[in-house]
Amino acid sequence: MHSKFAKLKSRTMRKYLKLLSMIAIATVLSCGGNDKKKEETGYGKKAPAKVEKKVAASQRIELTNKGVGPITSITLGAEIDQDMAAHGKDVYAKMCTACHKADKKFIGPAPTGILERRTPEWVMNMILNPEQMVKEDPLAKDLLMEFMELLWLTNILLKKKLELS
Repeated sequence: MHSKFAKLKSRTMRKYLKLLSMIAIATVLSCGGNDKKKEETGYGKKAPAKVEKKVAASQRIELTNKGVGPITSITLGAEIDQDMAAHGKDVYAKMCTACHKADKKFIGPAPTGILERRTPEWVMNMILNPEQMVKEDPLAKDLLMEFMELLWLTNILLKKKLELS
């Protein structure tokens, strides 16, 4: 009995260490130093700092990136195949709505207007090949960083809810 408890405790500790490692890596990556030299004006005064407003990955428009994966070219027809659209709606309802809400940011980005921000190839590669995309595609990496905190917090809340049940 004691041995089973020790194994369970060991597995739990390993999970927490992995989670803490991911958080630490995310923190280090997001807190990179600013190596730009400060600009100076006359009389030794420093010029006002230039503020660069970085657009969130979920709002960034990238219409040339096709992503990483098996899809290299897609030609969208002039008309929508209604049977295929109905099937896609069913798949979305079953597989995607846990993390994506149509018109708002949730655990994942909102898919509304996605083809105004991404190429069809990128979208298909993200759906079919998410592991490789978040490892190799810069935009997918940025999206993962943007939404990782929401996912982490959701997991904590879910665990607390299960403990209370």
